[in-house]
Amino acid sequence: MAAITSTQAPLSAPQEKVVRSPSPLNLFEFKRPISLSLKIGLAAIAWVSFLLGWHFLAAASFTPEALLPGPAKVLGALWDLFATQSFGFDVLASVKRILVSFLLAVCIALPLGVIMGTFPVAEGFFNPLVSPFRYLPAPSFVPLLLMWLGTGDGQKIALLVLGVVWFLVTLFMDNTKGVRTEIVECSRTLGAKRGNVVWRVIFPAAHPSYVDTARQMLAVSWTYLVIAEIVAATDGIGAMMMRAKRFVRVEDILAGILVIGILGLLFDLLFRLIHRLSFRYLYRD
Repeated sequence: MAAITSTQAPLSAPQEKVVRSPSPLNLFEFKRPISLSLKIGLAAIAWVSFLLGWHFLAAASFTPEALLPGPAKVLGALWDLFATQSFGFDVLASVKRILVSFLLAVCIALPLGVIMGTFPVAEGFFNPLVSPFRYLPAPSFVPLLLMWLGTGDGQKIALLVLGVVWFLVTLFMDNTKGVRTEIVECSRTLGAKRGNVVWRVIFPAAHPSYVDTARQMLAVSWTYLVIAEIVAATDGIGAMMMRAKRFVRVEDILAGILVIGILGLLFDLLFRLIHRLSFRYLYRD
């Protein structure tokens, strides 16, 4: 009997899987999420680049030192403001005006926005009145507010309210319109009355959007702070910046701008934390 020769090829050794590092071009995929560590790294690079650019521009021979001090000089001026010039009281006065004015604006805009977003007849009546005011610059009301309210805190708070209240009304109305119609129809089918539908169905459904809208518009309120405080003010960040202008202390002015930016960022983070803690169900994934 002839020998049977094996024709089976020998088994090859298992190949190792090569792990390739992601290409930098993959980071620019449309709407691709990035990790938290990458976000922090990019933010750090952005700020370091900004500070280095500021430093080299201020140190350049063609830049007047008195008109553009470097970051180190601005930080030194900021320390001096808090240590020797009672700048902390100015900061507290500005924060109080922002909080009081924004709370008043929300108390006016939220009920109006909910009603306009719920009932088209209310929108048809109020929207032609609200919409034009969104295009009027708030500083144009300064002469009138000075004549009506004087130079005290009332004038400053009123200006801050006028700067955001019209936008809040429109945005709250849009948030209310975003509630799904099926939810409203289901509650009506189950016998809920109009008042219950508004306050126990529509309002809770749009509540997360209201908080996020308030967070975004609070940033706009901070942009009007200096305008509100430069007219006949004795305290506040804007008043400090006007005093610094008289003596050409640009570093103090930049320090005031820096403080406004830091305070705005802290309030933004606070609103984000409140949103996350109040509406945990939105962050389960």
